[in-house]
This record gives sequence, structure tokens and C-alpha cells, in this order.
Amino acid sequence: MDSIPAPKDGLISTKPDSRMRVASWGVYGLLAGALALFVDSLHQPWWNFRLYAPQYPRGLTLTIALDGVSGDTREINMLNHYIGMANLDQAAAFERQYAGLGVALLALGLLGVALLARPAWSWLLAALGALFPVGFLADSFYWLYRFGHDLDPHAPVHLPGFTPQLFGNGVIGQFMTFARPERGFWLAVFGVLLLATASLLRSRLSKPVRAVT
Repeated sequence: MDSIPAPKDGLISTKPDSRMRVASWGVYGLLAGALALFVDSLHQPWWNFRLYAPQYPRGLTLTIALDGVSGDTREINMLNHYIGMANLDQAAAFERQYAGLGVALLALGLLGVALLARPAWSWLLAALGALFPVGFLADSFYWLYRFGHDLDPHAPVHLPGFTPQLFGNGVIGQFMTFARPERGFWLAVFGVLLLATASLLRSRLSKPVRAVT
């Protein structure tokens, strides 16, 4: 009896070909790039605030980083005192102290997902990475709200509770404010985009490959 020839297409192979191996290395390359950006962002400014008033025509600057604040902090603290707002050093003390540890734990979580998680869970790479910039925004809004509402009732100048603008133009008393993201924030966002690409690439690695004969 003549043997039946195997079909030339339709065969499914679970072994990765050379392109899949390249894609696998691409996932780790993207992951390494994202982690490098996250680490670099630790030493960069994340947000910038500028305040303008008639007595400060050149404006006052406040720069927020993950490890502290800089700029015209002395003048801004004096102004905060008059309206009963807390000193800038009291904002996010816990977050500043453990920012580096947080990034280290995030890195371990991302490595764990990349090495151990099933491909169907690859979306966790982007989800975990997004916690970094999104968490910063949420925490910043919390502190802006708290500083603008926990005002000393015995302060020389009384203002109703307010929340300073986190992005764009705003008004606080006689001050015009402007806030915008800085280099550190954009580095983190770009890192998340790399992780999203890695997630998509990793999920494709689990798909069966048709053998070509």
C-alpha cells in the first residue's frame, strides 16, 4: 500500500523558530530598557510648578523629584505660612524615603512576570509598570489636596480650601500658577510604552507556529 503523503500545510509546531527566539530576546531587551528608564527617572525632576504675582514678576519655581523638592522653597514656605499651609518638607516624606526601594520592588515584580508568568498574563508587564507614573500622579494629587484643605485656622490670611492645579494654569489667591510634567515623568511614561510593547510581543510567543515543508 502506498504511503499517504503528509500535507504541506496545516502542521502545527510548538517549537520556537529563529524568529521566535529573536522575539524572546526582544522581550528581555525591552524589559531592560524600561527598567533603565525607571532607574534614571529616580534622579530626574518629575514635575514643575511656577507661581506668578505682582511682587514676584519673574515667578517662583518649585521642582518635584522622587527624592525631594527644590527651587524657591524658602520663599514658598514663607508664603505658605501666611495662609496656614504646611511646610513643603512635610509632604510625601514616606514616599521620598522609600522611592528607591519601590522601584527595586517594581523591577523584581516585572522580572518575575517576564520569567515565570504564563504568556496569557503578559499584560501584567504593562500594568505593573503603569503603577509607577500613575501612582506618582495619584500621590501628588493627594498631597496637593491635603495641603490646600488642611489650613491653619489661625493663619494671618484666610483662604477657603482649595486644590492647587496639577497640570496647566491655576489661581491661588493673588498668584497665577502653572504646572507641567518634567523629564523624570516622561522617562517613566516611555518605560511603560516599552513594557506594553514587551507585553504584546511576549503574548505572541505562545501562539503555535505552522511548520513549512
